[in-house]
Amino acid sequence: MTLSSARSRTDQAGEHLQLLRSLAEELERAMQAMALNNLEELEESVANQQDLSNQLSRLADELNAPASSDRPVSRKLIDSDLMTEIRAAARDLEKLNLRYSILLKLSSRSAALMASLFGSLRGNFRRLLAPG
Repeated sequence: MTLSSARSRTDQAGEHLQLLRSLAEELERAMQAMALNNLEELEESVANQQDLSNQLSRLADELNAPASSDRPVSRKLIDSDLMTEIRAAARDLEKLNLRYSILLKLSSRSAALMASLFGSLRGNFRRLLAPG
């Protein structure tokens, strides 16, 4: 096993941690955008979330890939403190994701109610505005 493969594995774990933290920041940003009814900010955050999720997925595939004969990798090369940070970030992200999911569900219901209300009032507005 070479030192470069150990460094590479640690670098990947560090990247994983940073991606988890970035995704958590985007969830917070999206929730704030919803609270402020800022559609542009929400759409940008959702796009960033998708990109970060794709990066996490690719990195997970790399970390879980079997070692090739020319590049042996040991799973024990990642520092235990770094693994503890990764697990904590993953737990925090899971909690945030649950809050985000609930907020999205509630927001969807609110939007549906508002659309229904506007739909029912539309006929009344037409009658009020119609020349009579």
